[in-house]
Amino acid sequence: MRPSGRKLDEMRVVSIETGVMRHAEGSCLIKVGNTHVLCTASVEDRTPPFLKNTGLGWVTAEYGMLPRATNTRNRREAATGKQGGRTVEIQRLIGRALRAGVDRSALGERQIVIDCDVIQADGGTRCASITGAWVALRLAVDKLMKAGQIVSDPMIGHVAAVSCGIYAGQPVLDLDYDEDSAAGVDGNFVMLGDGRLIEVQMSGEGTVFARSQMDQLLTLAEKGVGELVAAQKAAL
Repeated sequence: MRPSGRKLDEMRVVSIETGVMRHAEGSCLIKVGNTHVLCTASVEDRTPPFLKNTGLGWVTAEYGMLPRATNTRNRREAATGKQGGRTVEIQRLIGRALRAGVDRSALGERQIVIDCDVIQADGGTRCASITGAWVALRLAVDKLMKAGQIVSDPMIGHVAAVSCGIYAGQPVLDLDYDEDSAAGVDGNFVMLGDGRLIEVQMSGEGTVFARSQMDQLLTLAEKGVGELVAAQKAAL
Protein backbone atom coordinates (compact mmCIF):
# COMPACT_ATOMS: atom_id res chain seq x y z
CA MET A 1 0.00 0.00 0.00
CA ARG A 2 1.35 3.42 -0.95
CA PRO A 3 1.42 6.03 1.86
CA SER A 4 -1.09 8.15 -0.08
CA GLY A 5 -3.41 5.21 -0.70
CA ARG A 6 -2.99 5.57 -4.47
CA LYS A 7 -2.85 2.62 -6.85
CA LEU A 8 0.56 1.66 -8.18
CA ASP A 9 -0.16 3.31 -11.55
CA GLU A 10 -2.12 6.30 -10.19
CA MET A 11 -0.94 9.88 -10.61
CA ARG A 12 -1.49 12.54 -8.02
CA VAL A 13 -4.16 15.12 -8.86
CA VAL A 14 -2.77 17.49 -11.52
CA SER A 15 -3.98 21.05 -12.16
CA ILE A 16 -2.52 23.78 -14.37
CA GLU A 17 -3.70 27.39 -14.11
CA THR A 18 -2.50 29.73 -16.85
CA GLY A 19 -2.01 33.49 -16.95
CA VAL A 20 -1.08 33.81 -13.29
CA MET A 21 1.62 36.46 -13.83
CA ARG A 22 0.58 39.78 -15.31
CA HIS A 23 3.85 40.81 -16.97
CA ALA A 24 5.26 37.53 -18.24
CA GLU A 25 4.73 36.55 -21.87
CA GLY A 26 3.61 33.14 -20.63
CA SER A 27 2.90 31.79 -17.16
CA CYS A 28 1.21 29.02 -15.23
CA LEU A 29 0.91 27.53 -11.78
CA ILE A 30 1.17 23.76 -11.91
CA LYS A 31 0.11 21.60 -8.99
CA VAL A 32 0.97 17.90 -8.87
CA GLY A 33 -0.47 16.82 -5.57
CA ASN A 34 1.24 18.94 -2.93
CA THR A 35 4.07 19.98 -5.24
CA HIS A 36 3.33 23.47 -6.58
CA VAL A 37 5.55 25.26 -9.11
CA LEU A 38 5.18 28.74 -10.62
CA CYS A 39 6.47 28.81 -14.21
CA THR A 40 7.00 31.98 -16.25
CA ALA A 41 8.36 32.56 -19.76
CA SER A 42 10.17 35.77 -20.71
CA VAL A 43 11.01 36.65 -24.32
CA GLU A 44 14.31 38.43 -24.97
CA ASP A 45 15.37 39.89 -28.34
CA ARG A 46 18.85 38.45 -28.07
CA THR A 47 20.60 35.12 -28.03
CA PRO A 48 23.72 33.82 -26.28
CA PRO A 49 26.92 35.00 -28.00
CA PHE A 50 27.65 31.55 -29.46
CA LEU A 51 24.41 31.77 -31.49
CA LYS A 52 24.95 35.26 -32.90
CA ASN A 53 24.16 35.45 -36.66
CA THR A 54 23.20 31.77 -36.82
CA GLY A 55 19.47 32.34 -37.23
CA LEU A 56 18.82 30.01 -34.30
CA GLY A 57 16.88 30.80 -31.15
CA TRP A 58 17.49 29.52 -27.64
CA VAL A 59 15.38 28.29 -24.76
CA THR A 60 16.90 28.14 -21.30
CA ALA A 61 15.67 27.83 -17.73
CA GLU A 62 16.33 28.89 -14.18
CA TYR A 63 15.07 26.92 -11.17
CA GLY A 64 14.71 27.82 -7.53
CA MET A 65 12.96 26.76 -4.37
CA LEU A 66 11.41 29.12 -1.84
CA PRO A 67 12.88 28.83 1.68
CA ARG A 68 9.75 27.23 3.16
CA ALA A 69 8.83 25.06 0.18
CA THR A 70 9.96 22.18 2.39
CA ASN A 71 9.21 21.18 5.97
CA THR A 72 12.30 23.01 7.25
CA ARG A 73 13.61 26.34 6.02
CA ASN A 74 16.28 26.30 3.34
CA ARG A 75 18.53 29.32 3.15
CA ARG A 76 18.11 31.36 -0.04
CA GLU A 77 20.88 30.62 -2.49
CA ALA A 78 21.22 34.35 -3.14
CA ALA A 79 22.22 34.72 0.51
CA THR A 80 25.01 32.18 0.11
CA GLY A 81 26.31 33.84 -3.04
CA LYS A 82 26.10 30.79 -5.30
CA GLN A 83 23.71 28.19 -6.63
CA GLY A 84 23.85 24.67 -5.29
CA GLY A 85 24.80 21.75 -7.52
CA ARG A 86 21.26 20.36 -7.43
CA THR A 87 19.82 23.66 -8.63
CA VAL A 88 22.25 23.91 -11.54
CA GLU A 89 21.61 20.29 -12.55
CA ILE A 90 17.83 20.71 -12.51
CA GLN A 91 17.72 23.95 -14.48
CA ARG A 92 20.00 22.47 -17.13
CA LEU A 93 17.67 19.49 -17.36
CA ILE A 94 14.66 21.77 -17.82
CA GLY A 95 16.42 23.70 -20.58
CA ARG A 96 17.49 20.53 -22.42
CA ALA A 97 14.00 19.09 -22.17
CA LEU A 98 12.30 22.18 -23.58
CA ARG A 99 14.78 22.62 -26.43
CA ALA A 100 14.04 19.05 -27.56
CA GLY A 101 10.49 20.19 -28.28
CA VAL A 102 11.40 23.35 -30.21
CA ASP A 103 12.49 24.04 -33.79
CA ARG A 104 15.06 26.70 -32.97
CA SER A 105 15.37 27.91 -36.56
CA ALA A 106 11.64 28.70 -36.62
CA LEU A 107 12.01 30.50 -33.28
CA GLY A 108 14.44 32.97 -34.84
CA GLU A 109 17.27 34.81 -33.12
CA ARG A 110 15.62 35.36 -29.77
CA GLN A 111 15.85 33.75 -26.36
CA ILE A 112 13.03 32.57 -24.13
CA VAL A 113 13.92 32.20 -20.47
CA ILE A 114 11.74 29.97 -18.31
CA ASP A 115 11.74 30.57 -14.56
CA CYS A 116 10.53 27.70 -12.40
CA ASP A 117 9.99 28.63 -8.76
CA VAL A 118 8.95 25.87 -6.38
CA ILE A 119 6.39 27.25 -3.94
CA GLN A 120 5.76 23.94 -2.19
CA ALA A 121 7.67 20.68 -2.54
CA ASP A 122 6.41 17.14 -2.03
CA GLY A 123 8.57 15.19 -4.47
CA GLY A 124 8.85 15.43 -8.25
CA THR A 125 9.68 19.13 -8.42
CA ARG A 126 11.86 18.80 -11.52
CA CYS A 127 9.18 16.84 -13.36
CA ALA A 128 6.43 19.31 -12.43
CA SER A 129 8.75 22.16 -13.47
CA ILE A 130 9.32 20.67 -16.93
CA THR A 131 5.62 20.00 -17.46
CA GLY A 132 4.59 23.50 -16.37
CA ALA A 133 7.50 25.16 -18.17
CA TRP A 134 6.27 23.77 -21.47
CA VAL A 135 2.86 25.39 -20.93
CA ALA A 136 4.47 28.76 -20.15
CA LEU A 137 6.67 28.41 -23.25
CA ARG A 138 3.67 27.51 -25.41
CA LEU A 139 1.83 30.63 -24.25
CA ALA A 140 4.84 32.85 -24.94
CA VAL A 141 5.24 31.42 -28.44
CA ASP A 142 1.52 31.89 -29.11
CA LYS A 143 1.92 35.56 -28.19
CA LEU A 144 4.85 35.95 -30.59
CA MET A 145 2.88 34.30 -33.40
CA LYS A 146 -0.17 36.47 -32.77
CA ALA A 147 2.03 39.56 -33.01
CA GLY A 148 3.47 38.32 -36.30
CA GLN A 149 6.98 38.04 -34.90
CA ILE A 150 7.14 34.33 -35.72
CA VAL A 151 5.85 33.03 -39.06
CA SER A 152 5.72 29.28 -38.42
CA ASP A 153 5.08 27.47 -35.15
CA PRO A 154 8.42 26.38 -33.63
CA MET A 155 6.82 24.02 -31.12
CA ILE A 156 7.46 20.45 -32.27
CA GLY A 157 5.27 18.80 -29.66
CA HIS A 158 4.31 18.61 -26.01
CA VAL A 159 7.06 18.00 -23.44
CA ALA A 160 6.25 16.52 -20.03
CA ALA A 161 8.04 14.59 -17.31
CA VAL A 162 7.11 12.19 -14.53
CA SER A 163 8.90 10.25 -11.82
CA CYS A 164 8.65 6.50 -11.32
CA GLY A 165 10.40 4.20 -8.90
CA ILE A 166 10.54 0.97 -6.97
CA TYR A 167 8.89 1.51 -3.58
CA ALA A 168 8.46 -1.36 -1.12
CA GLY A 169 9.44 -3.71 -3.92
CA GLN A 170 6.74 -2.47 -6.29
CA PRO A 171 7.00 -0.24 -9.39
CA VAL A 172 5.02 2.95 -8.75
CA LEU A 173 4.09 6.05 -10.75
CA ASP A 174 4.62 9.66 -9.64
CA LEU A 175 6.49 9.44 -6.36
CA ASP A 176 5.66 11.88 -3.58
CA TYR A 177 8.24 12.77 -0.93
CA ASP A 178 7.40 9.88 1.41
CA GLU A 179 7.96 7.40 -1.41
CA ASP A 180 10.91 9.21 -2.98
CA SER A 181 12.82 9.32 0.29
CA ALA A 182 12.38 5.58 0.81
CA ALA A 183 12.48 4.30 -2.78
CA GLY A 184 14.94 1.56 -3.69
CA VAL A 185 15.07 2.83 -7.28
CA ASP A 186 14.27 6.36 -8.42
CA GLY A 187 13.74 7.51 -12.01
CA ASN A 188 12.69 10.60 -13.94
CA PHE A 189 11.33 10.23 -17.46
CA VAL A 190 11.12 13.19 -19.86
CA MET A 191 9.14 12.59 -23.04
CA LEU A 192 7.54 14.22 -26.03
CA GLY A 193 3.79 13.95 -26.23
CA ASP A 194 4.07 11.19 -28.84
CA GLY A 195 5.97 8.99 -26.39
CA ARG A 196 9.49 9.52 -27.72
CA LEU A 197 12.08 9.82 -24.98
CA ILE A 198 14.05 13.00 -24.33
CA GLU A 199 15.91 12.00 -21.20
CA VAL A 200 15.86 9.26 -18.57
CA GLN A 201 17.49 9.59 -15.16
CA MET A 202 17.52 6.36 -13.15
CA SER A 203 19.52 5.25 -10.17
CA GLY A 204 19.50 2.60 -7.50
CA GLU A 205 19.08 4.08 -4.05
CA GLY A 206 20.60 1.34 -1.93
CA THR A 207 19.55 -1.44 -4.28
CA VAL A 208 19.87 -2.45 -7.91
CA PHE A 209 17.25 -3.06 -10.58
CA ALA A 210 16.68 -5.48 -13.44
CA ARG A 211 15.99 -4.67 -17.09
CA SER A 212 12.45 -5.98 -16.61
CA GLN A 213 11.87 -3.49 -13.77
CA MET A 214 13.15 -0.64 -15.92
CA ASP A 215 10.69 -1.68 -18.62
CA GLN A 216 7.89 -1.66 -16.05
CA LEU A 217 8.82 1.86 -14.98
CA LEU A 218 8.94 3.04 -18.58
CA THR A 219 5.44 1.68 -19.15
CA LEU A 220 4.22 3.55 -16.08
CA ALA A 221 5.97 6.71 -17.28
CA GLU A 222 4.25 6.52 -20.66
CA LYS A 223 0.90 6.39 -18.88
CA GLY A 224 1.79 9.29 -16.61
CA VAL A 225 3.11 11.51 -19.40
CA GLY A 226 -0.06 10.82 -21.38
CA GLU A 227 -2.12 12.14 -18.49
CA LEU A 228 0.14 15.17 -18.07
CA VAL A 229 -0.14 16.02 -21.77
CA ALA A 230 -3.92 15.81 -21.44
CA ALA A 231 -3.71 18.27 -18.52
CA GLN A 232 -1.54 20.60 -20.63
CA LYS A 233 -4.06 20.52 -23.45
CA ALA A 234 -6.93 21.18 -21.06
CA ALA A 235 -5.10 24.17 -19.55
CA LEU A 236 -4.51 25.68 -22.98
